[in-house]
Amino acid sequence: MLSKNKFGLAIGLFLAIVHAIWAIAVAIMPAQLQAFLNWIFAIHFLQPVWILTTFNLVSAIFLIIMTFICGYIFGWVVAALWNWVNCDCKTSKKK
Repeated sequence: MLSKNKFGLAIGLFLAIVHAIWAIAVAIMPAQLQAFLNWIFAIHFLQPVWILTTFNLVSAIFLIIMTFICGYIFGWVVAALWNWVNCDCKTSKKK
């Protein structure tokens, strides 16, 4: 049985850390990231349409907080579904 709270925290923290790394990278090396994005689009046979804007600390903090919240909710729901699907209903019912 998965702990919904712990699994939600794990997924939320993972996504927040990934986005914090992204925000730091945008702050310190935007030109290299733009080149990377252009390359990623090109290898997928797409024309680059996304252009990095200037770093904004408030936006970066908001991004990290929102990804943590969304990750927590996603992890909580996944753990709840996992526990429901893997429930042994015969042993969990009281007589």
